[in-house]
Amino acid sequence: MKLTKIFAVAALVLSGANLTHAQEMLASDAPRIAPLSWWIGMNNPTVQLMVFHKDLGNRTPKINHKGVELEKVHRVDNSNYLFLDLKIDPKTKAGEFNIVFSEQGKSDIVMPYTLAARDVKQKKAQGVTNEDFIYLIMPDRFANGDPSNDVVKSARETAMNRDSLYYRHGGDIQGVINQLDYLKDMGVTAVWLNPVLTNDMEKASYHGYAATEFYQIDPRLGTNDLYRKLADELHKRDMKLIQDLVHNHVGAEHWTVKEQPYKDWLNNWDEYTNTTYKDQVLFDPYAAQSDKRKMTDGWFVPSMPDLNQRTEFMQNYITQSHIWWIEYAGVDGFRLDTYAYNDADYMAKWAQDITAEYPSMTYFGETWVHGIANQAVFTEGSTVNQHFDTHLQAVTDFQTYHAINKTFTEPFGWTEGVNALYSTLANDYVYKDPTRNVVFLDNHDVSRFLSIVGEDINKYKSGLTWLLTTRGIPQLYYGAEIAMKNFADPDGKVREDFPGGWAGDKQNKFRSEGRNDVENEVFDHVKKLATYRKDNAVLQTGKLMQFVPEDGIYVYFRYDDQKTIMVIMNTNEGEKTIKTERFAERVQKYTSGLDVVAGNEVDIKDQVTVPGFTAITLELR
Repeated sequence: MKLTKIFAVAALVLSGANLTHAQEMLASDAPRIAPLSWWIGMNNPTVQLMVFHKDLGNRTPKINHKGVELEKVHRVDNSNYLFLDLKIDPKTKAGEFNIVFSEQGKSDIVMPYTLAARDVKQKKAQGVTNEDFIYLIMPDRFANGDPSNDVVKSARETAMNRDSLYYRHGGDIQGVINQLDYLKDMGVTAVWLNPVLTNDMEKASYHGYAATEFYQIDPRLGTNDLYRKLADELHKRDMKLIQDLVHNHVGAEHWTVKEQPYKDWLNNWDEYTNTTYKDQVLFDPYAAQSDKRKMTDGWFVPSMPDLNQRTEFMQNYITQSHIWWIEYAGVDGFRLDTYAYNDADYMAKWAQDITAEYPSMTYFGETWVHGIANQAVFTEGSTVNQHFDTHLQAVTDFQTYHAINKTFTEPFGWTEGVNALYSTLANDYVYKDPTRNVVFLDNHDVSRFLSIVGEDINKYKSGLTWLLTTRGIPQLYYGAEIAMKNFADPDGKVREDFPGGWAGDKQNKFRSEGRNDVENEVFDHVKKLATYRKDNAVLQTGKLMQFVPEDGIYVYFRYDDQKTIMVIMNTNEGEKTIKTERFAERVQKYTSGLDVVAGNEVDIKDQVTVPGFTAITLELR
């Protein structure tokens, strides 16, 4: 009986109740059950538990809780693991029950498990749509709201140095919560945090893409309970939470990598094999199978083992963790990291499983590729993918990202300059619904747009105007609104701290008085356009009509039954005057337009003059 008690207490370390407030790293050999807990009344009444405990494999599990049926027990290569298939009656009472693992001649192992009642009042899985404006934050670099968690002594990495590109800086979830009113005031409606799960790696894992736990918020960022509070605080402000998911890989210190359930848990090779990063082989009709395998099964980097998603156990382990975070915290949308590197069949099944449980849930995949067809092939219902439906609703639109960069860095030509942007959007027919794609100027992996355009504020503001008036879901990277700059050489340079996010910062750029004139000019530009967009459906769901660029001038309209918006983008160095009769199809009987940013009335009866490197947004009247 003494042995029984010791094991039961050890299991409690990883119970849902204790992890809610956990502020330390978890030992990789600690007993665990995944999912951490579950709920009664889910659309899918089944759940598969992955149980880890020393000396478990030969034991017989028993559950004595009315309404919970143990349908099947799966034994695997590693005797410290069991996989249990449960079926939960919707009339089952909520509460904690014990799973008892018995073997003749040995003391029982007792592990508690919790079934909770679903919180019907909790906002969750609302979905992120073209009505939203996303703000992307790298939590470690945004704001430090709780200095007490800056260093966690039980972590493998305890160094913190704000002057380093690679060490942690101390930003956290409380820091994000503290600035939610700042974001709401700017017009933001959805917050996307880079991954916040525990990354207990030896170095440079502040970015969050090398998870070592699936059910714990990194203690240096906060707790599970605080993450749920973040969702609640967002929902109070009519804002949404986007969780960044990594299906493809984990960190090398992930507990299932340290002790793998079975030999095919990872995509293993006789010798280390890196992915080729060549997305083309996935749709190339002439591709070699060996190249396809290297792309999908090769490791992203040596410190991030590639997960074998072709086995049912791995699929359930990943998918159920994502459902758990929706139900536990109230997540509203997902961003799917390194989408192209995953197993396509599994990702299609994953999308169907998520949608079956949460019909309003939305998700968009990162497809960092070059080529419109290369990108569209990953989306559901694409005209370029007629043999396989990915069920992926949307992507991060790298093609419009490439095009907006060319708009302000290349001279105007047949396919150069702003014609690249026009041509890219002209190919939207390849998508089932291009308005679900996420458009952006920069993010945590690429050079900041201000540096790309040579720190020209007029070009920069023109890009921001395009971002907030084109089709799709606009995403702004933290600090873009205060004209943060730098090139991604290395990535850490575009992940600098937001000034004012730390006590003692010399400048607080969360406040207008802490910003200089140029920074306030950019901030006001973003706020005015974002606020107008939030208040006017025409920039959210309105139709798009674009005219062929001429002489470096690009004109497009957003319109619905109530309003018409005209955007004139001059990509020339000098001012240009355009005759509006060419646009009569959309200008119709309108004679003037309200400049949404400047606030003045503009006469459009005959012609309009636009300064160099400037985009103006007019509400036609």
